[in-house]
Amino acid sequence: MASERRRPAPPLPRPPRHERHVYALALAGGLPALAIALALLWLGDFPPRTQWTLTVAATAAWLAFGALARERVVRPLQTVSNMLAALREGDYSMRARGVNPEDALGLLLLELNSLGEDLRAQRLGALEATALLRRVMEEIDVGVFAFDASPALRLVNRGGAALLGRPPEQLLGKSAAELGLADCLVGEAPRVLALDLPRGGRWELRRGTFRQGGLPHQLLVLADVSRALSEEERQAWRRLIRVLSHELNNSLAPIKSIAESLRDLVGQESPPRDWRDDVRTGLGVIASRSESLSRLMAAYARLARLPPPRREPVSVGEWVRRVVALETRRPVTVCPGPELTIHADGGQLDQLLINLVRNAVDATLDAGGGEAGGSAEVGWGARRDRLDVWVRDDGPGLADTANLFVPFYTTKADGTGIGLVLSRQIAEAHGGTVTLGNRPGGRGCEARLSLPLPGTS
Repeated sequence: MASERRRPAPPLPRPPRHERHVYALALAGGLPALAIALALLWLGDFPPRTQWTLTVAATAAWLAFGALARERVVRPLQTVSNMLAALREGDYSMRARGVNPEDALGLLLLELNSLGEDLRAQRLGALEATALLRRVMEEIDVGVFAFDASPALRLVNRGGAALLGRPPEQLLGKSAAELGLADCLVGEAPRVLALDLPRGGRWELRRGTFRQGGLPHQLLVLADVSRALSEEERQAWRRLIRVLSHELNNSLAPIKSIAESLRDLVGQESPPRDWRDDVRTGLGVIASRSESLSRLMAAYARLARLPPPRREPVSVGEWVRRVVALETRRPVTVCPGPELTIHADGGQLDQLLINLVRNAVDATLDAGGGEAGGSAEVGWGARRDRLDVWVRDDGPGLADTANLFVPFYTTKADGTGIGLVLSRQIAEAHGGTVTLGNRPGGRGCEARLSLPLPGTS
């Protein structure tokens, strides 16, 4: 039934605006004085014409002063509102004039002016920084890509577009799989990989994350390292060939000379009486040099075939004491450090430390001319997130520190020049370093091994 239909609720009364409140309060403040003045006027002995004139004048003045009070309150609020609206819209040029810092309103307007100036300076700095970033991104010779969570491409620089062989407008919005970059968003980073892209080559991949609009994004950077790696490979081959040629010539030259001498000796019709001794001596030299060449090639093969480390818990104290006990030519002092455990390949670390300790003991034997020479010591300690193991000796020191880690370079008569190179290779495979130099405060050398502690590698 129509009578049962619910009638719409009557609209709620709108609250008076702030201006009306201010005007009403201003009028209410002057109303008692107006009422008293009019009462005295009409109760007094005044002509009617005067009473009506003064009544109209007093009422008009009352309304005018109320309006003026409203304007004095509302107008500054409108100014503040306009300034805040301009700041919200990004217009930082609006300023309030006639600011008097002696009153509360003046302080408010002064702070708004200062806020506008600060925001203008910050915006100008942000615009300049953004312009610089864009210019740098366009000028650098690397590919920069930004992918959202989809992952879809949201940003690419000129180098990245050239890498993919397409203009940026054809790349934005495409997925990583469509662009051939899906494998770049997974796996470890940084790393070097070959990409099946128009430009091809070998690229160093680096990744990072950032947030834009509250959403996570991935930043992908690809740098062409083909030329640099090729040059490094050529330099490495040149050094290797130079060292191998030197070692081979040192062995082949005496072998050739002795072989020719023995051939001439055997070819004589009347060889000397001691020709058998000469032959034995010559063959012994040939065998010795051949053995030296065999050891050289075995050392090279060992360096080239170093397997990746198989990590397991290794007690630093037990490791150091175990290696020191293997050195029987001279006692080596152990300077204990804190009890630490690292995750490493124990066998490879043994070989590394054996090489360092053997070099230190060799130096002390050379210094003393025998078993009564100098001393060697091994110790360890923790420095922030690193383990430091040092091996010191008081031998004669190093005359040439530039070629210590050059493969096959050695200052020992029977050395292969592979021990320090192998030690450094083992250390780098564990995320560490090996350094060797003369002791600054005394005689001898110091070798220092630095390895990451657990949780920092």
